[in-house]
Amino acid sequence: MKRKTYDVIKEEFTKIMKENSLESDEVMITAAPLSAEEVIGNPEDRDYPLVTGKERMMQAEFRGARGQAFTDMYGNFSGRLSEIIAMDLANNFRRAIFISSLNAVLRYLGLITKTRHCRDSEPKQCSHELVNHIEKNYGNVRIAMVGFQPRMVEALSERLELKVTDMDRANIGIRKFGIVIDGPEKTRENLDWCDVALVTGTIVVNDTIDQFKTSKPVIFYGVTISGVARLLGLNHFCYCGH
Repeated sequence: MKRKTYDVIKEEFTKIMKENSLESDEVMITAAPLSAEEVIGNPEDRDYPLVTGKERMMQAEFRGARGQAFTDMYGNFSGRLSEIIAMDLANNFRRAIFISSLNAVLRYLGLITKTRHCRDSEPKQCSHELVNHIEKNYGNVRIAMVGFQPRMVEALSERLELKVTDMDRANIGIRKFGIVIDGPEKTRENLDWCDVALVTGTIVVNDTIDQFKTSKPVIFYGVTISGVARLLGLNHFCYCGH
C-alpha cells in the first residue's frame, strides 16, 4: 500500500526531531493568525488575498524562530511539539498548525531560511525574478499556475503563455491581466496542456498536494511549503521570503 504524503512528511520530521533531541514533551509551540499588515506590510497593490480578507497567515513560534502557513481556517494554538507530530491532520486548521510549526522548527535548526512572507514592494520584485528564473531554466514555456497570486499572474502574462486555476469563487471566471481564471476542475486539463506547473505552497494545507505528482517540472512557490519542500526534495521558489 502506497504511503500517504503526510505520513512521509511526519516520518521525516520525526527523524529530524530525534536527531536533534527535540522529541521531549516539554518543547512547546505557539501559533496564531496574523493580520494582513503584519504579514505583507503595506504594498501599493491591494488585490492580495491576505489584504482582501480571503485568507489568513498562521504563524508558529519555536524557540524564537517563526514559521508561517496560509490557511482559510485559523485560530490560536499552544501545545507540545510531540502533540503536533501526533495530531490527526483532519482539516485545514490542523494542517496549518502542523505546517507552520514544521517551518518554525526547521528554521530554528537552520535547515530552511524562507519561512516568513515577503513584504511591501517585495511581492512585485519576486514576480519579476520568477519570470526570469523560468525563462532561464525552462525557456519560452507554457505555464499552468495553480493559485491566483496577482503579481505573479501580472508578470507571467506579459511574457509567457499562461493558464490559471484558483479555488476562490470570487476569482473564477474573471479576467485578470488578460487571463480568465478557471476553477479547480480545470487543473488536470491545464496540467496536461502545460510544459511547467507553478503551484502555490498552500496545497500542503488544503490537502491537494497529491494532485501534483507528475513527470512534468513543478515549481512550488511561497513560504508555506518551505519545510515540506526541504523534506521531500521539491523544487521551491520563494525569492523574497524572510
